[in-house]
Amino acid sequence: MPNPFAAKTSQPTSGAAVLEDRLLAAIEANGKEKRLDNSDEIISLVNQLEACSSIPRPAVAPQIYGKWRLLQTTNADTASPIQRKAVDTTKFDIFQDIVFNDEKQLLVKQIVKFSETNELCVDALASTSAYPLAELTDREGTGKILGLNILGVSLVGEEAAEDPERPDSRIRFVFDEGKFDFGGFTLPYPVPFRNPLFRDAVKGWIDVTYLSDRIRISRGNKGTTFVLKKED
Repeated sequence: MPNPFAAKTSQPTSGAAVLEDRLLAAIEANGKEKRLDNSDEIISLVNQLEACSSIPRPAVAPQIYGKWRLLQTTNADTASPIQRKAVDTTKFDIFQDIVFNDEKQLLVKQIVKFSETNELCVDALASTSAYPLAELTDREGTGKILGLNILGVSLVGEEAAEDPERPDSRIRFVFDEGKFDFGGFTLPYPVPFRNPLFRDAVKGWIDVTYLSDRIRISRGNKGTTFVLKKED
């Protein structure tokens, strides 16, 4: 089994490092209340970074693992109302942990911190070429239920094809369980992730389009772009 924590420090090129600094500054200047906005400057900097050389095969690179803080989300209107709350950094700190459970399965954990003691944690089983999960076949449905955007609208079929120019960039996932934790008092997340009727609708993927030791840019199956910063 590969050792996911055997990471070597990989410095971005000087041009990419400058763009990273500019992106972080633009997000900070834009203000926390606009962390869901489609800022032209931020979108331009994201596109420029995606065109730079970064850590290859990012979905299986050692640098992908650990805790990441969500800084900015664009095109969040393609997600469901529930999911928009889970990426809304205008009100709460949000983290994404890429870790392993006790069964050595790869997990993507979305954590919304309401306070030091109160949080929402949603776990997704994940799959990459290094840690494949047989259940994670390609998603079949867009996610609309009776024409309504209840769980978000996903790309499917040819629109969801992986970019052959970016090998090992995709992390597939299926949401598996979630809970609210209020200082030790827990409540289940109100979506039946394991119900067979919903299982296809709670599948998804993120394509890692830029990765350094400090910054990760990912694009999701519902058209949303995420900018994250690695936590120390």
